Amino acid sequence: MKTQLTPDEIKAKQQLLQDYQPAQEAFAILEKYNGRLDISFDELWAEKIGQTYDPSQPKSLWKSTLKILREELCGSEGFRAQFQEYTKNPGSAPLLTGLIVSLTALSGLPLDPAISTVIVLYLLKVGLKIFCDYTEPTENSVSQ
Repeated sequence: MKTQLTPDEIKAKQQLLQDYQPAQEAFAILEKYNGRLDISFDELWAEKIGQTYDPSQPKSLWKSTLKILREELCGSEGFRAQFQEYTKNPGSAPLLTGLIVSLTALSGLPLDPAISTVIVLYLLKVGLKIFCDYTEPTENSVSQ
């Protein structure tokens, strides 16, 4: 699934997180790739580990990371409650920043806050319930 943020969505979240520096790094990459969350994630990850991003690589860290995060996040009542709290008050910068920080700490992965920002924006775009219940790859899906 190639999920993409619109320019208006990027601008709105960027303004909301204007005081959170790691998010600004994520928004710069998102703008570079026209809101494509998967490609932005892969480039940020490559930058953080000191590699050159190669968009022609057939395997994406994005898919693997989402699979692991599904296992971690979907069973976390605390993260679900925090996510619901933000969706009730989507104009709250502290709640959105809290989601990003919580994901960074909860995931058990070596996630940088800029990378966590991209993931949280993805979760907000598709919804946590859909992410947990409906986006899990099936056995018949072909991996890229």
